[in-house]
Amino acid sequence: MKLSKPLVVLDLETTGTWVEKDRIVEIGMVKLDPSGARQDYIKRINPGIHIPANVTLIINITDEDVKNAPRFKDVAKEVLEFIGDADLGGFNIQRFDLPVLEREFYDTGLSFHWKDRDIYDAQKIYHIHEKRDLMAAYFMYCGKELQNAHSALSDAEATAEILKAQIQKYGSEAEGIESLKDFDYESKSYYFDKERKFCWWNGQLYPSFGKYRRKKHIKDIAREDREYLVWILGKDFNEEVLTMVRKALDGEFPQPPAEAHEDGEK
Repeated sequence: MKLSKPLVVLDLETTGTWVEKDRIVEIGMVKLDPSGARQDYIKRINPGIHIPANVTLIINITDEDVKNAPRFKDVAKEVLEFIGDADLGGFNIQRFDLPVLEREFYDTGLSFHWKDRDIYDAQKIYHIHEKRDLMAAYFMYCGKELQNAHSALSDAEATAEILKAQIQKYGSEAEGIESLKDFDYESKSYYFDKERKFCWWNGQLYPSFGKYRRKKHIKDIAREDREYLVWILGKDFNEEVLTMVRKALDGEFPQPPAEAHEDGEK
């Protein structure tokens, strides 16, 4: 790979997908130099909070695995020094990894000005150059060209074939369609309601919209800004949310699901 300056390609494993709150569990970096030299950096991090079971299924790292690992504040300077003034590369790093890393550095009192660097995001390049529509999926899984694309029936028939092929490739023919349920990551992210207006994190219920989006949980909002909850009651939210908000105004709050309740500072 021809380079005009050093390039650090990085990836983070985290406790979840909330840029604002989730924390780093593992950081891996490859530093490539114009001379051809290469340096690797890999470090597991104790995030200080519980790693949810659905996340462990994906990253294969448990609380036990990192209980004796350093906190990010303990390695922040060496991470920053490793990156140096290099350009940055990765997969989906502009939307996730770099904002998370910037927030983690900020929490330790360090600055990380990644927006001043050249960023090479492989996901963006991939999405620009490779089709990701139904026709591409039909060809990938079924090996056939989709005829009459954007005809509702043709698209539905093609999708049914894709699901059948995905069961064979990723699931279990014995279980059938239900074997694909485990691939719905978001359904395991502990949303409170079907419209995903509120979500559990660290045992507390946060709105996923508006000025308090992922910033204040429902108990703090009820204590500090009751007018905001009254405003919600006047809007077109689903009855599940409205009932929860009415009870919150009366000082009654929902209990988190078992897994979300396990989350907490460690």
